[in-house]
Amino acid sequence: MNEIRTIAVLGAGTMGNGIAHVAARSGFRVLLCDVAQNLLDRGLATIEKNLGREVTKEKLTKQQAEEARARITPVLDRESLSGCDFAIEAATERFEVKSALFQDLDRILRREVILATNTSSISITKLAAQTSRPQQVIGMHFFNPVPVMQLVEVIRGLQTSQATYDAVQALSVKMGKTPVEVNDATGFISNRVLMPLINEAIFAVMEGVATPEAVDKIFQLGMAHPMGPLTLADFIGLDVCLDIMRVLEEGTGDPKYRPCPLLVRMVDAGWKGWKSGRGFYTYS
Repeated sequence: MNEIRTIAVLGAGTMGNGIAHVAARSGFRVLLCDVAQNLLDRGLATIEKNLGREVTKEKLTKQQAEEARARITPVLDRESLSGCDFAIEAATERFEVKSALFQDLDRILRREVILATNTSSISITKLAAQTSRPQQVIGMHFFNPVPVMQLVEVIRGLQTSQATYDAVQALSVKMGKTPVEVNDATGFISNRVLMPLINEAIFAVMEGVATPEAVDKIFQLGMAHPMGPLTLADFIGLDVCLDIMRVLEEGTGDPKYRPCPLLVRMVDAGWKGWKSGRGFYTYS
């Protein structure tokens, strides 16, 4: 594998801008790519705000923050990613979107470049099969907020080579993260356990067992969770939670992963949590 100096990040949303932030802060040049200028502008504004917060907290100097921001270049044209040494995809959690993106990256990037996906539930093996370099496809699942959370789930597909895994493990460490190896199974570890917990909490609300506030307080005070499952669901995005539950249900064929009807109705109503201003709670 060639030395990694320039990283392409596909998607400037919550996860993508967080990954770009951490990569640039770690000294890598970053090409942050999305499909519309307003999405790039919003992502860059978030990065600048979060870098400023790190300066205020004395985690970075003002000069270090300015240098990190200067390493990030926004791009709309995917063809301009051709010189990148590594790619991380952070697009919508839907197979058809990621599959099309991986086919495009496979065509554009040099043959030796690794294609990583930040998917939190979709099969790495299935994504890898959409490319002509399946041995160089791997999962690199960061956690939100990316600049703060230490974990990266590193997921091997059936075809992923040892060289690819070793390169991604080393890159994770260079980015200040702790990589944990996970094999390719629907939902991996984090969401295979977390999403059914959130889904069951939503069932409890739908069935009138308790209010959202009560459910969350029980997990905070009784299980020492830093936030309750419904607050966390709002933070993740209820639409993302629903997409993941559907992947789990389809991928395992097990009805225990059936999304709660209340979750489906809330997403249909546009109540997606924090990002939309309303979920289980209301946000200004």
